[in-house]
Amino acid sequence: MSAPTLSRPTPNSRADARRNRALVLAAAQRALAEDGVSVSLAQIARRAGVGAGTVYRHFPTKTALLEAVMQQRIDRLTGLAHRLRDAPDAGSAFFSFCTEVITSSHRNQAVCDMVSNDGWPRELVADAGVRFHTALGDLLIAAQRQGAVRADLTVPDVLALYTGCVAIQRLSPDLELSRPAAMVLDSMRALPSTDPVTKRRNPAPVRDETLPR
Repeated sequence: MSAPTLSRPTPNSRADARRNRALVLAAAQRALAEDGVSVSLAQIARRAGVGAGTVYRHFPTKTALLEAVMQQRIDRLTGLAHRLRDAPDAGSAFFSFCTEVITSSHRNQAVCDMVSNDGWPRELVADAGVRFHTALGDLLIAAQRQGAVRADLTVPDVLALYTGCVAIQRLSPDLELSRPAAMVLDSMRALPSTDPVTKRRNPAPVRDETLPR
């Protein structure tokens, strides 16, 4: 009796698998943004137009799907930071990036909370986070070199301000950056010089007032 032959995946099957995975992730992004983390994998499968088995083949657990959604979002922001890195106006690029991070995080806050409570960051998301921090640091340095951002600001400072702005943004139903969050971002801008003197005055000449003998 001959041994059974194992079927190898064809290029078409691999392309279909990638397409289905992308469909599931896109559906998960929409479902989580609209219905929160209570949405089931079966509901996501219906939104994606695939069978439940297809979802489970790519993401065996709901946590695995949430991590993939988080990684995709972080990688998207990292890509945006890379595209803005060489912008002529580094200050505008930096604050534009900050605005996108805050408004998009507001829409994905439920996912962030659930993954965080389940032992985040996992290795997959942690690696994406490292890449994000590096890209953010490049934007920050470029903006500081142009004098648009405070020179004493660090990446941990920016991340802490992001956290506060996201909490503020949750109070606003609009997708635009709220006024209080914008005020927090403005605190990162470089302060104008308070010294009105632009050129040092010449020192007064030293006179020898010693009386002659």
